Amino acid sequence: MRDVFLGIIVQKYGGSSIANAERIKNVAKRIVKTKNQGNSVIVVVSALGDTTDNLLKMAHEITPSPPERELDMLLATGEQVSVALLGMAIYSLGYEAISFTGQQVGIVTDAVHTKAKILDVRSKRIMEEIKKDKVVIVAGFQGVTIDNDITTLGRGGSDTTAVALAAKLKADVCEIYTDVDGVYTADPRMVSDAKKIDEISFDEMLEMAATGAKVLQVRSVEFGQNYGVYIHVRSSFSEEPGTLIKEADKVMEKAVIRGVTHDIDEAKITILGVPDKPGIAARVFRALSDANANVDMIIQNVSEKGFTDISFTVTKDDLIKAKDVVDKIVVELGARGSLCDENIAKISLIGAGMITHPGVAADMFSALAGNNINIEMISTSSIKISCVIDEKDVGVAVRALHDKFGLGSNRG
Repeated sequence: MRDVFLGIIVQKYGGSSIANAERIKNVAKRIVKTKNQGNSVIVVVSALGDTTDNLLKMAHEITPSPPERELDMLLATGEQVSVALLGMAIYSLGYEAISFTGQQVGIVTDAVHTKAKILDVRSKRIMEEIKKDKVVIVAGFQGVTIDNDITTLGRGGSDTTAVALAAKLKADVCEIYTDVDGVYTADPRMVSDAKKIDEISFDEMLEMAATGAKVLQVRSVEFGQNYGVYIHVRSSFSEEPGTLIKEADKVMEKAVIRGVTHDIDEAKITILGVPDKPGIAARVFRALSDANANVDMIIQNVSEKGFTDISFTVTKDDLIKAKDVVDKIVVELGARGSLCDENIAKISLIGAGMITHPGVAADMFSALAGNNINIEMISTSSIKISCVIDEKDVGVAVRALHDKFGLGSNRG
């Protein structure tokens, strides 16, 4: 794996990498080192440490359902602090830097507050400053609508900012710096022998990100795949190479299972006694879509006497709005009622190699059954199998599957 990429480099630093003054100074030194290797450097930063969580907590102390436009106005302030402080740190080392908000550099998004999608990146101002030999620092996680309303890109949105900039600027690589040194076969905090993956395909990383791996936001991987951006996930506390995310090639290892992921940030909603006739499911999920509530897994029970139950999962961030929609749907359809379960977890097996290996699902279900873990929902794709289980069982499940498929670092 190449460790040095000459040309334009985009670097993104997460909140843990710049959590205090000392870490900000260390990041500044890393940036200057990259620049001194002959590169033009654009830096994207998140808010310091737990800033975003603290701002969210404050908002919910004011009201349990803060208006999403005002929430974006609030949350976008965290990154503005980060870019200014990092700019000062770079100046203190004798180098020129300039900091920008997402609005100032023209990161244009749609108008879906708290989970906006990038529509365009207007890179003119960035390139003007790069030509002046400055380090350009951009606030991640935020953008602006065509009506000049501030928006945010959702959890992990700074990843998407960085990869979008790398795509627009045709950067050689987008380095994502975090507090872990790459992508692992499972969460190393949960599985002691989890193994770092040196290279992984976009398709596999997309599924891992979508099923609970917190290393990258899903949309950042989509940007990378769509525009051919090399993404290098690295630790801001180490000089070691991390995990390179790229298009699959013949040299890359064709592992049957690449990793085990888990997600405890979802909830399951069940609508009971729904009339079983054409168009009902469309009405339910259109209403959820109109409310910008993202639905993940869906299951519909067998019809009994003309009625059925529909279950689906949503992120806990979308739970309040989803429940509001469901309450209205229950009345409109004359359904029997609804249930909500927040104590669930989703566990997933990811691997492009499973396409040509029958029996993976059976082995997965056997491993769970062997640990007395009940499966509530199942979802599959060509490179993924996901199950919803009780949240209390997630640690045992992840370790059992990691061991079952021989993913540990002690397996060679």
